[in-house]
Amino acid sequence: MRRTTDNKVTRGKVASAVLLKDVRVELRSRVVTNQVLPFAGLVMVMFAFALDNDDVLQRVAGGLVWLATLFSLFFIVQRSFAIDTQDGALDSLRVAGVDLSAVFFGKAIALAIKLIALDVVLVCGAVLLYRVDLSASGLVLLVTCVLCATVGLAFVGTLYGGLTAGARGRETLLPLLLLPVVAPVLIAATRATEAAFGSGGAQTSEGWAWVGLLAVFAAAFGIGGSLAFGSLIDE
Repeated sequence: MRRTTDNKVTRGKVASAVLLKDVRVELRSRVVTNQVLPFAGLVMVMFAFALDNDDVLQRVAGGLVWLATLFSLFFIVQRSFAIDTQDGALDSLRVAGVDLSAVFFGKAIALAIKLIALDVVLVCGAVLLYRVDLSASGLVLLVTCVLCATVGLAFVGTLYGGLTAGARGRETLLPLLLLPVVAPVLIAATRATEAAFGSGGAQTSEGWAWVGLLAVFAAAFGIGGSLAFGSLIDE
């Protein structure tokens, strides 16, 4: 019984250490602030210029937010694992016998925090650029959608980031592997966000079923990722 408790404490410490390390690296480098966020903002602005129609922009605002999030996800994941690969951190953890499922959760939580911060800015940008309306009930739906979607994306991004960390051409391999897998998140998050914004006459109640799908996706990849991450890193 005590050994099980000690294992849980050790896993918690490892996950916390990895989480704090990734957050500190971001606070020092400010890659999300100085590079990813401007890129995502430019994507939103370019879509506004390309479509150039307020009605169309209001209708597709939810999809544009999540497209910008997905494009940004590739940069964040590659950056996170590039640092660990260059300094040999993952190899050191593996040789030390650390529970790699704890490493998975630590990196995934750090990634989710970055994505949530990014989505807050993108949603505010959508409200300003595309002039969408957001009611109180829509805001509750939107917050829940962002939390479930970003956690799911973080789990998938961490899993596939570990898979491609040591591969040649990982910069192009990661999007090719990741895009088909995250397609359900893009669809569900877009539909839920459209319901939150009331795009095309959509009702807020219509979005909760899509949020449920996002929660199932996040749970599936959270469990599956924690089980598979160690073997992927070992290979």
